[in-house]
Amino acid sequence: MSTATVDDDLWAAIGDPTRRRMLDLLLADGAGTATTLSQRIPVTRQAVAKHLAVLDRAGLVHGTAEGRERRYRVDDAQLARAVAQLAAVGSEWDARLRRIKRIAESIQARVGSE
Repeated sequence: MSTATVDDDLWAAIGDPTRRRMLDLLLADGAGTATTLSQRIPVTRQAVAKHLAVLDRAGLVHGTAEGRERRYRVDDAQLARAVAQLAAVGSEWDARLRRIKRIAESIQARVGSE
């Protein structure tokens, strides 16, 4: 059985709901700073900056200096990699669940015929 290759650092970065919301906002707006993002989500600018640093380390966003702030954009290639990993993991779990269902049905058929 093949196992999807999963980048744990990548999934840890997007496992947090606040970071996912930030990615959504950056995708919708094209870019953003810690200040602009903190105005749209219920966390402090400092917390947003820390979340952006996690996303940056995972390669999901990249920041460029803009005055006293950094403007962040989503890295499309890394996001596509994350989506591909999720799809692969989902397919593997679907296959596992189908096998479990077949085993359960087999057991139920045996028990029902006794």
